[in-house]
Amino acid sequence: MKIEIDSVELSFDNKKILYGVYLKTETGKVTGVLGRNGCGKTCLLRILFGDLKPKYKSVRLDGKYLKTNLFNTGKVAYLPQHQLLPNNLSLKKAFHLFQSDWKTFTAIFDSFKIYGNSKINEISSGELRVVETYLVLDSGKEIILLDEPFSFIAPLYVEKFKDIIREKKNVSAILITDHFYREILDVSDTIYLIKNGSSKLIQSQQDLENEGYISFNPQQT
Repeated sequence: MKIEIDSVELSFDNKKILYGVYLKTETGKVTGVLGRNGCGKTCLLRILFGDLKPKYKSVRLDGKYLKTNLFNTGKVAYLPQHQLLPNNLSLKKAFHLFQSDWKTFTAIFDSFKIYGNSKINEISSGELRVVETYLVLDSGKEIILLDEPFSFIAPLYVEKFKDIIREKKNVSAILITDHFYREILDVSDTIYLIKNGSSKLIQSQQDLENEGYISFNPQQT
């Protein structure tokens, strides 16, 4: 499956946020989106998902214009920045609702075995982020949107999720944004930088330096 979005025009209080964006992701590839705070990354994912309405947008699935919101198609799973699961829900119930296997999850993240009977409000925010990210990635949806999945979680978990993302891209088109640009560079097949309301295709870390997104450091490897 291939999904494309362009012709986006979004403004808040007469300030243009997005107005020159093109983005494409497809099954078999991870597409990363980078950009400074406030540049519109989260807005772009929400517009694509369908819960934020811009002045204009064009979304195409396999080249065909999508007349409804993407979330109405049943083809997408979305990890927002805000909390996804309700506090009074038990972890095992959450896995049941998402049709995801708790034992498979704890085989990868073994420190969570002690939380089998715990509720969402009984684990830390970082642990909750791990659970939510896993459930979205394990949803089996054809399109997966991840908004800052690496934030607030331990580096060991970041590496585990990068492995999961590489596996899941074989059956899903994955779009991911995060401030951890090295992780995005590592896990993504295609990268876009959102700057001044527009998107630009990024080929390397050098491109990010040239665009002023990161500073040049001769000691970087």
